Amino acid sequence: MARDRGLEAIIYDDLRDVAGVSDKAMFGGWAWLLNGKLLCGARDDGLLVRLGKGNDAWALALPGVDQMISRGKRLAGWIRADERVFGDDRIRHLLLSAAVQYVRCLPVKSEKVSR
Repeated sequence: MARDRGLEAIIYDDLRDVAGVSDKAMFGGWAWLLNGKLLCGARDDGLLVRLGKGNDAWALALPGVDQMISRGKRLAGWIRADERVFGDDRIRHLLLSAAVQYVRCLPVKSEKVSR
């Protein structure tokens, strides 16, 4: 998969005011993390969004949204949105806001202490 620099620019703009967001190369594209936890990604085949298991039915009902598949396995709680979806500012903002809300609720990973 190749990167989609246009989609990346849109996501950077959408997430610029969200505290704790970082980004890095991942999944053959570019990924954004919130406090170190995966939030969303961009590749040439669409926008990847983490909504959480059981939180994605509303998104999957939208035309242009499918469950994310990685190495032949469906990833519950992750969706892939095509350009019809990520090109619509309102829908993209809903998806990203839902992802931020979900990831913020995840438990904090404990640091391993070496003795």
